[in-house]
Amino acid sequence: MVPVGDKSSTGSSSAAYNAAGADNPKERLKECCRKLVAFMCTQVGVGGLVVGYAVVGAFCFIQIEGQAGDAQHHAVEQLRHNCSVNVWNATNTYNVLYRDNWTRQVTDALTHFQVNLALIVKKGYDGRTTEETWSFSAALMFSLSIFTMNGYGNVVPKTMLGKAATVVYAVFGIPLYVLYFRNMGKVLAQSFRWLYTWVYQCSMEDKAGSDPYNQQLPQKSRVIVPSMACLWVLAAYVATGTVTFVTLEDWSYLDSTFFCVTSLCKIGIENFVPVGSITDAATDHPMKLVIKFVYLLLGMGIIAMCFDLMREDVQVRVRNLKMDIGLCFEDIRLRAVAVYRRRNSFD
Repeated sequence: MVPVGDKSSTGSSSAAYNAAGADNPKERLKECCRKLVAFMCTQVGVGGLVVGYAVVGAFCFIQIEGQAGDAQHHAVEQLRHNCSVNVWNATNTYNVLYRDNWTRQVTDALTHFQVNLALIVKKGYDGRTTEETWSFSAALMFSLSIFTMNGYGNVVPKTMLGKAATVVYAVFGIPLYVLYFRNMGKVLAQSFRWLYTWVYQCSMEDKAGSDPYNQQLPQKSRVIVPSMACLWVLAAYVATGTVTFVTLEDWSYLDSTFFCVTSLCKIGIENFVPVGSITDAATDHPMKLVIKFVYLLLGMGIIAMCFDLMREDVQVRVRNLKMDIGLCFEDIRLRAVAVYRRRNSFD
């Protein structure tokens, strides 16, 4: 215990320490690091870190895979040029009097072209340029699909460096996403629980106002959000996404609903990916990309919120069921004891 008379000395020593720390660059750096770590542990910090991680990953994959795509496209162009030159040389060397020789030379040139083109296609060439395959929207959705574990599969890395970068990106990105998933779920669950409790209490106050007896009932008990309310929230969010993607992607309502459900359930079907068509990838409006990105990230948070609230509801229901089963067995036991005593009394 610190004596009362030593308070001034203690305060003066702490003030002197703070003054010394303010003049020390190392102490200021430590304090800034502590504040930065504390901010990153908040929901805003985690959310900003997830967005920044996805954007940085998109630029990295564009740079890594862009060089490989250009090399493959150049190799195909060179192969096509060599085949044309060989066919022209055969035509220029052999005229109609040497038809068999011309046919043999052209057949060899075309066979060489087919074999080498098949090898390039096996390495991942699909006829599209780097700008068409790895646009910023496609790269951003690829980064998002990695650490959210959706895995759409429409865009994949083709180089050894790209595959290694994907592994490293997933190793660090998945724990970050799990942290975001948990924090976002807790924040949204608390907000929705408060909103539902407020609506519930308002409805109970209206009922109590019409009934004098209900005015004496306690209104401060904890309200459990039912699972049906969570299902309605999920249905409303899927309906909102359906209308949004029908407008942005020009999909049908069924295709948009199919994409929303498979994405939120982490299935990730390759046929429907919100990155626009190949011709529209370069002209896609940035606001559309922001809407798509925010919808998917917020949807993961809503899934976590519903999971948290439904788990609480299930726990309460299981607890009540356990109590009911216990009361049922106790009632059966009491009835059995009563019957046994009645029989003994007759005997």
